Amino acid sequence: MPDTLPQNDPRAQLLSAVPFAGHLGITFDEAGPDRVEGTLPWSAELCTAGGVLHGGAVMSLTDTVGAVCAFLNLPDGAITSTIESKTNFLRAVRSGTARAVARPLHVGGSFIVVQTEVYDDQGRLAGQTTQTQAVLAARNT
Repeated sequence: MPDTLPQNDPRAQLLSAVPFAGHLGITFDEAGPDRVEGTLPWSAELCTAGGVLHGGAVMSLTDTVGAVCAFLNLPDGAITSTIESKTNFLRAVRSGTARAVARPLHVGGSFIVVQTEVYDDQGRLAGQTTQTQAVLAARNT
């Protein structure tokens, strides 16, 4: 995927809605209601001791990719917000790129539950996050 997406690319539009994700270096490789895939490159600035990608950075990746999955499953005019998130870390990411794949487990009128798996460069499962997203009516401001 190119470093800079054209502004009319839906992935660029999704990323512009989450500036923090762009700041971290998160990108989307695929984005649809049944599957969202995003990546976060390893960098020393995002690590803890020993060159391990910080759990907060990994959780930011999974929260972002999972939230986009929930967003793509919303009814017209609704918005979403993470209300619960649980992550299991299974192995350290010490180099390369962390890849997250999110899929909806439940899409309802009040809540959307998303499961996101994180893989290292060797395709090994590095973590798994399950999050619950509230389905909220858009507010008139």
